[in-house]
Amino acid sequence: MSKVIKLFNQKKVKNSCWNFELDKVHHYAFLENAFTKKECELIIGIAKKKGLSEGTTLGKTNIRDSKISWLYPADDMEWVFAKVTDIVLNLNKQFFNFDLFGLNEGFQFTNYVAPSNKYGQHIDKAYNGLVRKLSLSVQLTEPKEYEGGELFLYDGKNGNEMKKEQGTLILFPSYVLHEVKPVTKGERNSLVSWVTGKQFK
Repeated sequence: MSKVIKLFNQKKVKNSCWNFELDKVHHYAFLENAFTKKECELIIGIAKKKGLSEGTTLGKTNIRDSKISWLYPADDMEWVFAKVTDIVLNLNKQFFNFDLFGLNEGFQFTNYVAPSNKYGQHIDKAYNGLVRKLSLSVQLTEPKEYEGGELFLYDGKNGNEMKKEQGTLILFPSYVLHEVKPVTKGERNSLVSWVTGKQFK
């Protein structure tokens, strides 16, 4: 059976080598400054150059209002795949200990613009026979450039707002309910993906 971290208190554990923190209450880990400002801007440029299309969600309507671009290693993204894989493997080993296969779906660049782009409450279900074990999101836009657009993770009825600092990577189990609140001013860009693995038992 895959091991899931049991959360007991509000103490945050910091690793001086990796400079990441695990929020022991809300089942997620994050790494600040995983990407530099220049790297974030480079990813945004690659995605927008490739082109954006309307984001969709299987089986649901009116839950999502945003534009996306699928990015793969061939899109000059090899370095991103390498960096994220390294970070995810370390965070998983430290805190989740899930049996993982890897990043099998590519990255989804997501563009949210005012006055109301959002992604309602959902979980990241299995796709094309792949079991999503961990979900990740990289904040690509500086918080001062937009309002709203907060990423919330839910533990029961309680919503927990994630860090908005540019370059932060947030990692959480894919079965956790989450949403992106409406962007009310400006534009928010993020990079998301899913780490697949063996079926949960």
